[in-house]
Amino acid sequence: MPSLISTIPSPSSGVLHIGPLTVHAYGVCIALGVLAAVWLFGRRWAARGHDPEIATTLAMWGVPAGIVGARAYHVITDFELYRHDLAKVLVVWDGGLGIWGGIAAGVTAGLVVGRRRGLPLRPLMDAVAPGLALAQAIGRWGNYFNQELFGRPTSLPWGLRIDYSHRPDAFRSVSSFHPTFLYESLWDLAICGVLLLVDQRRRLRPGQLFCVYVALYTFGRFFVERLRSDFAHTILGLRVNEWTSVAVFCAAVVALLALARKDAGASPDGGAAS
Repeated sequence: MPSLISTIPSPSSGVLHIGPLTVHAYGVCIALGVLAAVWLFGRRWAARGHDPEIATTLAMWGVPAGIVGARAYHVITDFELYRHDLAKVLVVWDGGLGIWGGIAAGVTAGLVVGRRRGLPLRPLMDAVAPGLALAQAIGRWGNYFNQELFGRPTSLPWGLRIDYSHRPDAFRSVSSFHPTFLYESLWDLAICGVLLLVDQRRRLRPGQLFCVYVALYTFGRFFVERLRSDFAHTILGLRVNEWTSVAVFCAAVVALLALARKDAGASPDGGAAS
């Protein structure tokens, strides 16, 4: 079978015009991911005997903070893209959100609000963890519509066809690339399922499920990052995001073990996952 028939086609445009409205698929994917995360978080929080409406309240603070944090991380780590046109920093719908800054800022904002409302923070983090993975799985499709952040050239049947105008200069003559957006989306979806399963079958101590989420995500992200073909700063041969994955993974494992020791002998938080 010819390779072009077996590859994954890319959309011709990530923009849809509905009358006077311009809808960006990237933004739609992010919004759908947020809605899915809030829904799942609300169900899990209710299953633990709490008010599910807190999910919407936390999202009102966490989502804007997450977007600002994600954009800030991207701009800081790729500042050369904006050095000569700072106005482009505000053009979020064209892509450019760093998940590291997004999760850090969003979770921090949620914890601040949760603390002010007297909520148990570690169970709160455990309840939201699967929803974060689900949101990431959906949001990654925004990269597909923007034809960005794809991997190196490949002849595999599931290679992603990229238009000439979106290809890196070094690969202008190549049309099929690793669909890293799909790899990461499937990995995130698997993480969501694993977290729900673990929460049902194993009684982890409060805070440990969130650590498992972070460890699993960073583990997979490291290998996806290895496939990327877009420009990135490197340190000792590794991309900055690869080093970030390694550092955050190690921190998550240390926190996981520390929580086990800290709560040794304590009764873990109950509540079935939904």
